[in-house]
Amino acid sequence: MLNCGSSSLKSQVFETSPEQIATDQDRVLAKAVVERIGSRDAIISITADGRRSRDTGPVANMDAALKSVIEGISAFGPIEAVGHRVVHGGESFQEPVEFNEDVVERIEDLYDLAPLHNPHNVRGYRTSRTLLPDARHVAVFDTAFHQTLPQEAYLYGIPYSYYAQDHYRRYGFHGVSHRYIAWRFAQIQDKPKDQFKVISCHLGNGSSMCAIKHGHSIDTSMGFTPLEGLVMGTRCGDIDASLILHMMAMSNESPSEMEALLTRKSGLYGLSGLSADMRLLLDFRGKGDTRAAMAIDVFCYRVKKYIGSYLAALNGADAIVFTGGVGENAAAIRAQICAEMEGLGIRIDHAANDAAAGKEARISVADSPVQVWVIPTNEELLIARDTLRCLLGLPQPD
Repeated sequence: MLNCGSSSLKSQVFETSPEQIATDQDRVLAKAVVERIGSRDAIISITADGRRSRDTGPVANMDAALKSVIEGISAFGPIEAVGHRVVHGGESFQEPVEFNEDVVERIEDLYDLAPLHNPHNVRGYRTSRTLLPDARHVAVFDTAFHQTLPQEAYLYGIPYSYYAQDHYRRYGFHGVSHRYIAWRFAQIQDKPKDQFKVISCHLGNGSSMCAIKHGHSIDTSMGFTPLEGLVMGTRCGDIDASLILHMMAMSNESPSEMEALLTRKSGLYGLSGLSADMRLLLDFRGKGDTRAAMAIDVFCYRVKKYIGSYLAALNGADAIVFTGGVGENAAAIRAQICAEMEGLGIRIDHAANDAAAGKEARISVADSPVQVWVIPTNEELLIARDTLRCLLGLPQPD
C-alpha cells in the first residue's frame, strides 16, 4: 500500500488472501518510509526480514521517492496490486474502487476540498502505475467510513441549498484508522463490533475523534476539511467563523493567506510559539515553559470536551481508545485528558498508562465503567485487505 503526502511517503508490502484475512494471518514483508522529500537530506528507511536500512541523501520529488521505494521492495517478488490511501472521496466514493481515468477525474474534482492531500495521492497513483504497469491499483478513501453519519451530524447550519447544490457538509477524515480501532477493539473483546459503542481518539500532528456505534461512524470531529475539530499540530481546529472574517478585515489577508495561517501556523505551534511536536512541548513544559504548558492544556481540554459530547451522542460508551502518534505514546497527555472524568465512568490506572508506550494495553482500572485502551492503529493492514477484496469482487466488511 502507498500513502503519499506532500513531503513524505509511507508504504508496506503485504502477503494476503481471503484465507489469511479470515484467520488474521496477513504477512508484512517490508516497510518503507521516505521523509523530507524535496530536500538534500531526505531519509529513506526500509525494514524487511528483521533488518532495517537507513540512507540519507537528496530526493528531489515524489517521483524519485517512489522509484527508490519500489526498487527497494521489488526484491520481495512482483507487486500484484497497490492500494492507495486517498484522503477525500466526497460523497462520490463510499467504498474502495479500482483506479481508471474516470476515477482519477472524479478525485481531481475534489481537489478544492483537500488541496493538501488529494493532488499528492493522485500523483502517487500516476507515478506508481508507470513504475508498476502490471499491477492493479485501488483507491481507499479516508472519508468513506464517515458516510454513515446521520444528517443531524453532517449538515451545517447554513442554507440547505449549499448542501443540495455543492455538497457543503461534514465529511470527516482518518476514517481508515477509526475503522481499524472499531474492528480491533471488538477482536480483543472476542465479540462482534456491533455490540460496542467506542470513542476513537486519533491524536497526532493531525488529530480527530470519532463516535462509533455498533461499528459505524455516527459523528466525527473533522468537517468539510481536516481543519475543523481538535487543536492539532499546526491546525487551529474549531473556531468562530466571524473571528476569521474579522481577522481578514483587520489584516487585509487574502483567503489563501488566512488558510495558510489556520492550517500551517496555528494549533500547538501557534499557541506555543515553539513547536508542533508534542514530545518537544512536553519537554519544554517540564522545564517550566508556560507557553508550552498552555498549548498542551488547550489540546487536552479540546479532546476532553469532545469525549463528553460523544458520550452524550452515543448515550454512553463501552470504551475510549487512544491511537495515533500522540495517543499511542504520550502517557502524560492521556492522563491529563482523562483526569477528573470519574463522574463519566472514566478511571485510568496510572501505572498501566505509564507502561503503555506504543503498545496495545488497557489503561483503565478493572472496575472502570468505561474501558480506556491504547491500540496502535494499522491503516496499512486495512488498505491491503480493502484492495484485495475490491479486486476479487468480495464484499467490504460492514
